[in-house]
Amino acid sequence: MYLATARTPGGETPVVVDEKRGLAPAADVLPGAPATVLEVIERIAEPDFVAAVRSAPDSVFAPVGETAFAAPYTRPRKIWGIGLNYVEHASDLTEAVPDEPASFMKGDHTIIAPGEPIPLPAQSERVTAEAELGLVIGRECRQAADEDALDHVWGVCTVLDQTAEDILARNPRFLTRSKNFPGFFAFGPAIVPMSEALAGAGSIDELTVATLINGADHRVNTVAHMRYSPAFLVGFHSRVMPLFPGDIISTGTPGAVHIRPGDVAGCRIPGVGELANPVVQGS
Repeated sequence: MYLATARTPGGETPVVVDEKRGLAPAADVLPGAPATVLEVIERIAEPDFVAAVRSAPDSVFAPVGETAFAAPYTRPRKIWGIGLNYVEHASDLTEAVPDEPASFMKGDHTIIAPGEPIPLPAQSERVTAEAELGLVIGRECRQAADEDALDHVWGVCTVLDQTAEDILARNPRFLTRSKNFPGFFAFGPAIVPMSEALAGAGSIDELTVATLINGADHRVNTVAHMRYSPAFLVGFHSRVMPLFPGDIISTGTPGAVHIRPGDVAGCRIPGVGELANPVVQGS
């Protein structure tokens, strides 16, 4: 099961999807009639969400059909990105894995929905797309021990994180600029509750992340091969600043792919979902 935002004639609305029964408006399933996905995450604990969906009557569900999905939400308080977190990806770039997480922040203006175009900025001649596992914080987290950190994660999602590599190559201090052009962060459509993701994979370490280009695998790796585990990343960053419900930690890519106009970049994580965005030349 998962949580998403559907585009309907009446506007965007939060929905729950049960793979066997279909799609239902969140207001028909969850207490308090939440109006947005972010409200669901802020107000309803992940175990309570799962229990509510499982106990909902079949009558509230309808086929998913051709439902179009938006980004799950567009105003997280923070997006943390992690660089060089897979050892093999760092070796691709002839860089050493850093002794501490190489993290950066992105603005919410970078968010686009699944299927929306990634516009290549005129300032860059080499943009890459990077498939990543996203962690969605579910309850406020501050000074968390690593062993307890995943208790603060509501769910997981697919992410495409873009980088203007030629700008970054000029000077590592240009990282923030290289990461923050509009359209440089796609995520969703599904946010899969953590317990559901773990039930399917057995362990978060067993999740497989693939960067796709035009439907084909470009680079694939498992979370177990990260230098810094998801639990460590949550704990580490909670010791820097508070993490709030809806904050996203994008945990690093198994490999970046150079994208050009006409390409379709993608992220696939079995048991979590698949994300695809076409590439266009920006103005």
